[in-house]
Amino acid sequence: MKIFLADAQATLRLGITLGQTLDAGAVILLEGDLGAGKTTLVQGIGQGLGIAEPIVSPTFTLINEYTQGRLPLYHLDLYRLEPQEVVALNLDTYWEGVEVMPGIVAIEWAERMPYKPHSYLNVHLTYGDEGTRQAEITSFNYTISEFIATM
Repeated sequence: MKIFLADAQATLRLGITLGQTLDAGAVILLEGDLGAGKTTLVQGIGQGLGIAEPIVSPTFTLINEYTQGRLPLYHLDLYRLEPQEVVALNLDTYWEGVEVMPGIVAIEWAERMPYKPHSYLNVHLTYGDEGTRQAEITSFNYTISEFIATM
């Protein structure tokens, strides 16, 4: 599914819709160039979950956990990591809900992951003309019918 995003506010609104409709256990793998809107999308997801705390890019901390919304949001950024370093993070504990409360997992720079979860949404953000963006959302073993109905 391709979605035209006229500006940063449209990217934020897409995230809000995702946050309002996705269930615990949802994994969103985010790809796109620097400045394409990955963090803005995650900020929208946080708003859709009812998280009041400011959501910032975890580029240096790697993982930010927000637990006060409808569901927890686990925001990861793999930009500074090599694939072998990603393995050491044991990311599957987040989407399997083994050591953390099940929530929504949003991973920026997901193309650096040497392995993927069984089911996830892949969101590839690209630039368009005059500040526009496009989000291409692909579902892998994940049903997004409620989300699609809202678009």
